[in-house]
Amino acid sequence: MSHTTLKPVGLDPAVLRDDLFEQWNRKDLQTLRLAALQGFSKLSEPLEALLTILESCPGKQKGRSHTLGHHILMEFQTWLKEHPQVTLSSLSEQQATALQRQALSLLTDTHPGFVDNLINIYQLSSLDPAILRLNIVRLQALNCYKEAVVLSIKLKLQKELNMEEMCVPLILQNKLPLAESFVTGHNHLEQRLVMLLDSWCHPSFSVEEITKRFPRLSLSKQCMGHIQPKMLTKQVFRLMEKFNIDQGLCPSALQKRRLDSLRFLMYKKFVEKNMTEENWSDHVQYVVADDLELQIQLVEMLVKYCGLQKASQWSLRYNIPKNRLPYGVWETQQSLPPDLQQIHRSASAHNEEWMPSQSHCQKFYQVPITKDKVNFVDTPEALQRCQNIVLKEGGVVGVDMEWQPTFGCITTQQVALIQLAVVDEVFLLDLCANGFCQHPDTISFIRSLFSKRNVLKLGYGMSGDLKCLLATWHQLLEEPLKMEGMLDLLNIHQKIQRSKVRRTQNRPKEVLVGEDSAEKGLSLLVQQVLGRPLDKTEQMSHWEKRPLRISQIRYAVADAYCLLDVYTVLSRNPAYFGLPADLLSIASSQSEKGGDKKEKQAKKTKQAHGKEECQGAQRVSPHWSDTDKGLLCGEKPSEDTRPVPPQQLRVVCDNMLQGLGRYLRCLGVDVVMLENTDDHRVAGKLAQAEGRVILTCGQPFQSLRSQVGEGRCLSLDCSEKARDQAVRVLRHFNVQPTPSDIFSRCQACNSDQYVAVPREDMVRMLKQKGFLQDKDNTDHTQQQEEEKLGDILTPSLTPELPRYALQCHWAPLSGLDPDTLTFPGGAPIQLHTVPPGLLPRIPLFYVCTRCGKVFWEGSHFGRVLSMFQEVLHITEADTESVAAAVTSAQQN
Repeated sequence: MSHTTLKPVGLDPAVLRDDLFEQWNRKDLQTLRLAALQGFSKLSEPLEALLTILESCPGKQKGRSHTLGHHILMEFQTWLKEHPQVTLSSLSEQQATALQRQALSLLTDTHPGFVDNLINIYQLSSLDPAILRLNIVRLQALNCYKEAVVLSIKLKLQKELNMEEMCVPLILQNKLPLAESFVTGHNHLEQRLVMLLDSWCHPSFSVEEITKRFPRLSLSKQCMGHIQPKMLTKQVFRLMEKFNIDQGLCPSALQKRRLDSLRFLMYKKFVEKNMTEENWSDHVQYVVADDLELQIQLVEMLVKYCGLQKASQWSLRYNIPKNRLPYGVWETQQSLPPDLQQIHRSASAHNEEWMPSQSHCQKFYQVPITKDKVNFVDTPEALQRCQNIVLKEGGVVGVDMEWQPTFGCITTQQVALIQLAVVDEVFLLDLCANGFCQHPDTISFIRSLFSKRNVLKLGYGMSGDLKCLLATWHQLLEEPLKMEGMLDLLNIHQKIQRSKVRRTQNRPKEVLVGEDSAEKGLSLLVQQVLGRPLDKTEQMSHWEKRPLRISQIRYAVADAYCLLDVYTVLSRNPAYFGLPADLLSIASSQSEKGGDKKEKQAKKTKQAHGKEECQGAQRVSPHWSDTDKGLLCGEKPSEDTRPVPPQQLRVVCDNMLQGLGRYLRCLGVDVVMLENTDDHRVAGKLAQAEGRVILTCGQPFQSLRSQVGEGRCLSLDCSEKARDQAVRVLRHFNVQPTPSDIFSRCQACNSDQYVAVPREDMVRMLKQKGFLQDKDNTDHTQQQEEEKLGDILTPSLTPELPRYALQCHWAPLSGLDPDTLTFPGGAPIQLHTVPPGLLPRIPLFYVCTRCGKVFWEGSHFGRVLSMFQEVLHITEADTESVAAAVTSAQQN
């Protein structure tokens, strides 16, 4: 009998649970692991006992902190590998089904690893779909909508469930990406989701009807803002492209987009008055097409903007029924003489003069070449001459492109014209010429042009041009375009603007590039460098219509040639514009391919840290140049390595690294963080769609690395503190944040757009919403405090914008709805977070325009400085303010 009782079987699961719980409280994970592995072997029914233990384990997974249950489950998985005989197949069918049902009831934990392990151990996918479906319904009844969808995806139950019942609650809670994951890979579900969203874009749609179906849902104003027609239309068009769905299935979104485009055209023509009649007419006909309702809307708008005669002319063109015409249009039609019943077009291209009027020359930049130096390239023979001149070694080429504006009605736009400017000559590649665009010689020339290192290509904001190039030639997707010798003058311009702001610190409004100027973008740069802006009248032309008008050609030539003139002036005197002597040293947004030598060096230095996080990360993303690619996690960059500003690093953190994500965002990095319920594959999709680097840890690394390009997935050690992980990431990508980058992004939602709210306006809004009830006492207290502080905080002085003003965007306070105190996106200012006692001490508040969170200068800045001093780039100008901030932080 004694020998029988000593057999290592029959251990009470409760005893094992208590033992493990004791080690857990001691935070002794090593002992916990050993006790678990030994204890599992002593259980008479391990599979049944595991469920008993998990059911009584305290806590539910939150954030990246693992629960005791998660640790036990992970150790059981390890133990199973040494005991393959422990399976459900060793039990009777009735016993196995009972355990599977019991395991199902535990699947509300939001951590993917917990859910996956339970599914694998208990083979839950083999259960009767009806039983699984009932469990999904149970989760929904508990308001666990996210958990229900995540589980249904893992169990591949999408076809067994009602798409609307599963996805509508998520959409209403601003969880559309999870709804997308639910339908992805199932064509009929993808189509139904997009058609559902399209139906919500119809003018008669009422969200109240939807919310009645889900009365238990509590929806914030922010969530409601995401299901407004404008936001939904944007999502419908994005999903149409993603799922390759016919536009004909989404009439409401298309109608909404076209109507918005029509309103935009009316504003450009009759309010801003910067569109020619010809361009406006072409675009209106494209947008309105054969849609009777839009044609009627056009006539109604014309009555409002310019009177009955023009409205009557357009109503005659579209033959609109009499009973649908606005008041007075029919009568005006009858009174129009025959010569006014048709809309007159402007002079043809042949009647225009190349040389504009004298007043035009005095007002706008003019190209210093004659018309005979403008060459149309639309045949292989003409292309050969262009190639011989443009691809000369050591040459400089201004590059620009034009495409047909589609106002978002078509997601991808193809290039219609490419302008290449060299000294004294411009070549216009006419991609609309019959057969020329897809000719092998044309595609070969484009590859040669962009890959030739010894030919400097100048552009301005080239990312949009390159996107349209890929839409024009799908061959460039199959065999990616190699980019060498590129200089984007947009980066130069941004540096000029930052230097200008530093020289005028007492004028905060200078923070907005060109805010007080009518000129924007390239036109503003040309004005600042060459003295006169560009004439942008023909910018929104019908670029696919032939022949091009002289004014169009003149505009296209100027847009490319001005790049040469700007570069020449800047190169002669870079210091005057606040630029370094070598303009090419300024960070470009384009990448250059790295060589194998640096890759091998990176693999060697990986051993210095002995961590898995460096696997697959030796070559960095297209946002960094050759000099950055040899860096590994934690390695200090060499002296000749160009540092990267935090705004250029765009990452997605999985739900195990939310602390890391918060620290990186705090330092100005563009960070998207997965939610606890998101599958790790969501990170791969975000990385592909938005060009982000994935930061992950643990098992997901291997699968995520295969979804993205080499060097685009970085694995970190979960045992490290979030602060140390952040330092490791910054060093890996050679990111050198400055004090000006701290808090340049909203810590809550990642937005980098703020509105500055002076104290007086904040007081007014707090009173308006009832957060300052005792008016007399508040005013008295504020007056006393201001008297103590003296003239420093007197309301008459304009408070300076924060140190991070240059790193983010600033919206005007006038964009705030004065009645609801909400931003255009629907987010209300979170006034309840502003302590009234703070008002006397804070002259200026900063509010995120995306989520409404309110920020102000405080001691937290000093604490961040203290934490990240080793990676912050601090100049002499920063030293005094930094020291004061750190001292303040240490005292608080």
